Amino acid sequence: MPNPTAAMLVIGDEILSGRTRDANMHYLAGQLTEAGIDLKEVRVVSDDAPAIVAALKALSAAYDTVFTSGGIGPTHDDITADCIAAAFDDHIDVRDDARALLQAHYDRSGQELNDARLRMARIPDSATLIDNPVSTAPGFTVQNVHVMAGVPSVFQAMVASVLPTLTGGAPLLSRTLRVDRGEGDIAGPLGQFAQTYIDLSVGSYPFQKDGKYGSNVVVRGADATRLDGAMAELAKIFPA
Repeated sequence: MPNPTAAMLVIGDEILSGRTRDANMHYLAGQLTEAGIDLKEVRVVSDDAPAIVAALKALSAAYDTVFTSGGIGPTHDDITADCIAAAFDDHIDVRDDARALLQAHYDRSGQELNDARLRMARIPDSATLIDNPVSTAPGFTVQNVHVMAGVPSVFQAMVASVLPTLTGGAPLLSRTLRVDRGEGDIAGPLGQFAQTYIDLSVGSYPFQKDGKYGSNVVVRGADATRLDGAMAELAKIFPA
């Protein structure tokens, strides 16, 4: 039985402009791999409402689970929550449960829950809140879409809250063989190997070191015994 599938939507002009380097995709991919959920697609969109809504609809329909990062803060360009509501034809406003969380947080810190901060309590009616133990302002889930902050520490905490609620599959295992030959030399026999082990994922990742070319051949699969057998055969094809 195939593993459940997932996609990620990264939202924000700062990612596309190069001002901010996204770290959340790398983290999420590793967590999903361990959970046996296959991350199949990642999209990055600007702070443009029609683009966000279109991407949400497409990814939600195509995959079992969707994770978003970015755009749920207190500033004018944080429009993800509104886009989620639009994508799922849901009403959105300040929710009492989210407001209570924020009120308690800012009371403890001696700060005012002003209008800007209150924007983070605007949650679609049908959503379930996602716990945020780092900075309190919640993420939320609507249908199969999990809406999370872009700040890596908060994103990671929210992923930890959501993953136990998801149904996973077989964790994906990987093995690597370093081959000190260029891809042009190994492509033929590697292609034949991949056809023999069609149930496994076979990838070639080239490198250059000290003026010489090589490739790390990575083989992935869920069955450790099958994977070990494939790597033994691969070592015969490309002996050290």
